[in-house]
Amino acid sequence: MFKIAALLLFASTSLLLADTQTPESFTGDFVIKVNYRYLLSKPDGYEANKDQKWPLVIFLHGSGERGNDLELLKKHGPPKLLAAGQKFPAVIASLQCENNHLWNPHGVKAVTDHLIKTLSVDPRRVYLTGISMGGFGTWETAFEYPDTYAAIAPICGGAGVRWVTAARLKHMPCWIFHGDKDGAVPIENSQKIYDALKKIDAPVKFTIYPGVGHDSWTRTYDNPDFWTWLFEQKQP
Repeated sequence: MFKIAALLLFASTSLLLADTQTPESFTGDFVIKVNYRYLLSKPDGYEANKDQKWPLVIFLHGSGERGNDLELLKKHGPPKLLAAGQKFPAVIASLQCENNHLWNPHGVKAVTDHLIKTLSVDPRRVYLTGISMGGFGTWETAFEYPDTYAAIAPICGGAGVRWVTAARLKHMPCWIFHGDKDGAVPIENSQKIYDALKKIDAPVKFTIYPGVGHDSWTRTYDNPDFWTWLFEQKQP
């Protein structure tokens, strides 16, 4: 039933619908000072029912969208879909990293906690996803805070040497995506952590797009099955 509803949700979207994203900001000291501006989208019905708790999706962009112009975020991923009128049954926060910085996992976690505390969010259904640099940030944040997120979806990123501590994510549902012709971030970055997680029977999936280069995110976020899977994940 949920899958059918999700498919109808995607089929009913229109470019005539308004962009629901609003600019927000968060500042704090986490080893280094972080200033994360972000676009926040609340689902239809959020204001009508104050008692309902919604899923929360945190999106981390790639290196090309760093800066202080939130409009850059609408080039790719969930903020692009939302800008085009796409509707999601979740709160979505698309963070922006400052120029010349990488994602700070402690800062990402702090924003996540802030949103859980201040919005009508179900803490058992909090998700993290990102592309390229944001894919690396997704892995890094999940390894630092494996109990915060119900599932992660790193796209064309990698976990670096974190694969040697794969056991930290033994119970983390994870769906990895990568193009096998990616010249910016070689697929081996995803393959190594996938193999490590698979070896310990972690709930991990790996989708490889044959003939696809660095843009493995468009097909992923355009796929209703991805969102159905994501929103089905829930912490105990």
